Amino acid sequence: MNRLFTPFSLLNLELRNRIVMPPMCQYSVQAKDGKPNDWHYVHYASRAVGGAGLVIMEMTDVEPDGRITDYDLGLWSDEQIPAFARVISAVHSHGAKVGIQIAHAGRKAQDAEVPVAPSVIPVDAGSKTPRALTTAETEAMVDKFRAAAVRAIAAGVDTIELHGAHGYLIHQFHSPALNRRDDVYGKDLSLFGVQVIRAVKSVMPAGMPLALRISAIEYIDGGYGIGHGLDIARSYRDAGVDLFHVSTGGEGPAGQRKPGNYPGYQVPFARAFKQELGVPVIAVGILDEPALADSAVANGDADLVAVGRGMLRDPYWAIHAIRAIAGKEAAPSPKPYARAF
Repeated sequence: MNRLFTPFSLLNLELRNRIVMPPMCQYSVQAKDGKPNDWHYVHYASRAVGGAGLVIMEMTDVEPDGRITDYDLGLWSDEQIPAFARVISAVHSHGAKVGIQIAHAGRKAQDAEVPVAPSVIPVDAGSKTPRALTTAETEAMVDKFRAAAVRAIAAGVDTIELHGAHGYLIHQFHSPALNRRDDVYGKDLSLFGVQVIRAVKSVMPAGMPLALRISAIEYIDGGYGIGHGLDIARSYRDAGVDLFHVSTGGEGPAGQRKPGNYPGYQVPFARAFKQELGVPVIAVGILDEPALADSAVANGDADLVAVGRGMLRDPYWAIHAIRAIAGKEAAPSPKPYARAF
């Protein structure tokens, strides 16, 4: 039976367990050049020491104005590759595999003078009004994702995740409420995402899986439901996505439909994607309790479990969780810390 502590493999990616550290922006004030620094080095390496199977580096953007803030990471220049390679090498040295989340914030780019988006729709009344990308600019944006993927691979990642959730650019294009274009990207809401997937997949080594984080449903009034989420994901799967990281919402202030915000509230969405699309999934959503995280895998709801805030609080969450559900033999402690365990 699959359990939280058992190995997982997908194509050429082999993980020591089913525990994922999901991408979480650090907003480090020293990262204005988009490069990971000593904070990121310790942050990611410590979670590898702490037993995570897969560490996904935070949202890393394809151009400076694609960042949520000016203190986020980016891969728009070859000069940024060595800083990423240093962090990735450290994570590898402690037994974890590394992914990176490549993205563009679109209308949610807070520090961009004028954010860009599929359509001229601000996030809310207090947000900057974006300008709509032209068709040519949208086509060029696809190549920026491809170029960022090339740099991520050069830095040594084991997998790439595209951010198609939480109201960022790919999500904005596939959302009927946020994409009101009359060009090809408005007539086919999946087109931008499909083009990005194919462009990134074209430069990835054979056997390296491509993941995509997706919001299964939206919470804004008039937002899409699970049917549309699955339809978009089906197009993305057919374009080359091997693994879905299933979340919800993030596109704007919630309306009548509200997120659950209780332990495991998003697991049913992961299960729906796994069952309907026939591909592996990562479950998220307040899965900090080891028994709950384990049950998501053991029950077949998900293949992997992402624990965000739990790992922010405890770099060794993975070791503690595995020891809690399977005993110390299943999660040996790092040798320098053995006396503490």
